Amino acid sequence: MTRLKLLTILAALVAAAPAQGAVRGLGSWDPIAQRMVREAGVLPSRPAGGFGGAQRLDGAELNDAFAALSMRLGLPAVRVWGGHVSVTRFDALLVEQLGMSDVAQAVQAEAQRAGLRPGPRFGTEVVARELDLRFNHDSAHDAQELYPWEAITRAEAAWSLAIVLQWGHTQPEAVGPGSQQAYARDVLSHFVLPAYTRAQRAALRIAVSKVGMPYIWGGETDWAGSWFGWQAHGGYDCSGLVWRVFILGRQPAGARIHGRTAAAMAAEIPRSQRLRMDETQPGDLLFFGRARIWSRVTEANVTHVGIAIGNGWMINSSSQGVTIAPLWEDWRVKGFSFAGRIL
Repeated sequence: MTRLKLLTILAALVAAAPAQGAVRGLGSWDPIAQRMVREAGVLPSRPAGGFGGAQRLDGAELNDAFAALSMRLGLPAVRVWGGHVSVTRFDALLVEQLGMSDVAQAVQAEAQRAGLRPGPRFGTEVVARELDLRFNHDSAHDAQELYPWEAITRAEAAWSLAIVLQWGHTQPEAVGPGSQQAYARDVLSHFVLPAYTRAQRAALRIAVSKVGMPYIWGGETDWAGSWFGWQAHGGYDCSGLVWRVFILGRQPAGARIHGRTAAAMAAEIPRSQRLRMDETQPGDLLFFGRARIWSRVTEANVTHVGIAIGNGWMINSSSQGVTIAPLWEDWRVKGFSFAGRIL
């Protein structure tokens, strides 16, 4: 299944929810996903009645969910020990249940080899996000996001489990080691990083440490609040991640950045210094939108920014939160505007 097809599925799930009152709290934001997992016997309602979406998911419930999934996936069920499960742990366990742990380990090892000092969640969070297993609440409901270390709620777990069920519903051959897992496996098999300069490595270590944090409108720190304004929850928007790495991270290259939005940062790159995709180096800022290398930049034609990490990869904050992403996928190639060198 291609990334575009899966994004269409994600949109359909959200669109299916009632337009009014679908987002009321931690537990009621996606009744469609909750109904899917309940009817599939993957995550039933609580014995006391109701789905209990705002309640923490415990290990026993997750064991039952994985047992039900394993029958569909044709893979051995993963077992969970202990009580409540964090978002990071849930993602890692679901990646394992999907037969993708080896990919996560390879991604983790490559970032470590390149000297980026990835945290322990890096590999599995990258794989979970390549599979589009996390959900981004809209900006009006940013406060509902969970930190990676927080206990996952039944509603958040239901979303991820419903995505897996949806693969089989729309494309039966995708259940088990099927097309979506195969696509993610193929993409991440190309995750090979270059040698870095000292300045590149220092900046990219900060960026890599944020993988797994949620996308938050206006976000530029790990916590609610901000140096220059207010953010409802810890996390990052696309330009906020750049701001965190180079400005708040006190990197010398930060002196070359003054604008806060992607468009403002792009406008600071003179036309004569703008770079094409094949000219980029690690640490370059990558701008996306309708603008092209010769264009006058506006807030309408540059809408996204990421940081190049080399060999056709970037790190950015988007709908899956902070993660790495390949630059060669067709929709990203078409959306690329230009790059700017600040290191």
